Amino acid sequence: MMAISYTPEVQGTGFKARVQRVGGHLAGMVMPNIGAFIAWGLITALFIPTGWLPNEHLAKLVNPMILVLLPVLIGYTGGRIVHGQRGAVVGAVATMGVVVGADVPMFLGAMIIGPLTAYLLKLFDSLVQDRIRPGFEMLVDNFSAGIVGGGMALVGVWVIGPVVERLTNWAGHGVDWLIGHSLLPLASVLVEPAKVLFLNNAINHGVLSPLAVAEAQQHGKSILFMIESNPGPGLGLLLAYFFFGPRALRPSVPAAAIIQFLGGIHEIYFPYVLMKPRLILATMAGGAAGVGTFMVTGAGLVASPSPGSIFAYAAVTPKGGWFGVFLGVAIAAAVSFVVASALLGFGRLAGDRESDEGAGEADGSESPAVAGAATREPGAATAEPGAREREDSPAVARTATAES
Repeated sequence: MMAISYTPEVQGTGFKARVQRVGGHLAGMVMPNIGAFIAWGLITALFIPTGWLPNEHLAKLVNPMILVLLPVLIGYTGGRIVHGQRGAVVGAVATMGVVVGADVPMFLGAMIIGPLTAYLLKLFDSLVQDRIRPGFEMLVDNFSAGIVGGGMALVGVWVIGPVVERLTNWAGHGVDWLIGHSLLPLASVLVEPAKVLFLNNAINHGVLSPLAVAEAQQHGKSILFMIESNPGPGLGLLLAYFFFGPRALRPSVPAAAIIQFLGGIHEIYFPYVLMKPRLILATMAGGAAGVGTFMVTGAGLVASPSPGSIFAYAAVTPKGGWFGVFLGVAIAAAVSFVVASALLGFGRLAGDRESDEGAGEADGSESPAVAGAATREPGAATAEPGAREREDSPAVARTATAES
């Protein structure tokens, strides 16, 4: 599966494992198309009326890319994951149905209808693969793909597109209510736990980005682009691991921090949270602090920062908006670091010490407790015969009888 290239392989069959697999497949639909998201973000940041190089003619690229190109790419990739090239073709065709059936960017709709259409075609192929007469293979393959893709495009126009648009509008009303009551930082309480289950792309590109695009078209920027994509909470968590986490894990942290903060691949820090689930409180606190800072400073971005790296943030920051954006990232990292360090006991928690001792044994070195026991062992062996003689002596037996 293509998704496995972008997320850690999930073990087990429980509910959490199933959710993580779903999140992995959603990531597999988005991550191969990050280049297209970057292209759209750069064009938006440069050429819209509030951009760095306003150009009315070139700004016409923005809406077709966000409304048509990106959803179709996601649907194409989702279909390819399920059923190869044939699945990719019908996934793209069906995605055009949800694009036409709604007036908002259909990232979530594409994530649904692309794999679903490919799966239906896969079922059809498995039923007829041994029943096609020689010479008719291409005819059956082409017509089956056309019928399944076209039929699901109609379903997208009439059913999936309107339903996803209605859900998006409801989510928009919820976000408007949070903004109106200055409670938007509470969104991190829901977003951060969902992220570590690898649902970050579904949340960002399926729910928040469509809302943010509409807001950016009206106001020139949107804070919603930064709720899920803020690299600060992940950086703070990894720094806490580096200074106060188990020693066996510390060597892996610098590379993970570079990939997460500079490369924008947030999935790299999710396993660190899953190893110690209490640390989700740190990312929640950091995310809320960052969003609160964005609100106070009036910060916002003009397009989705894909991937969520500090460089992508810089590329889509509007003119005059540097201070609020970078301050929010820095405060999110600082709060996440402090809370995660406290939850790790600043390196003094018993569970973490046991992990360090286990790592030392695995390396062939002895922990202080083991070394002390080894040092005392000869003396204990020397005293053992005398102890047995005292226990077997008549005086000890009489004393025990009297105490009884």
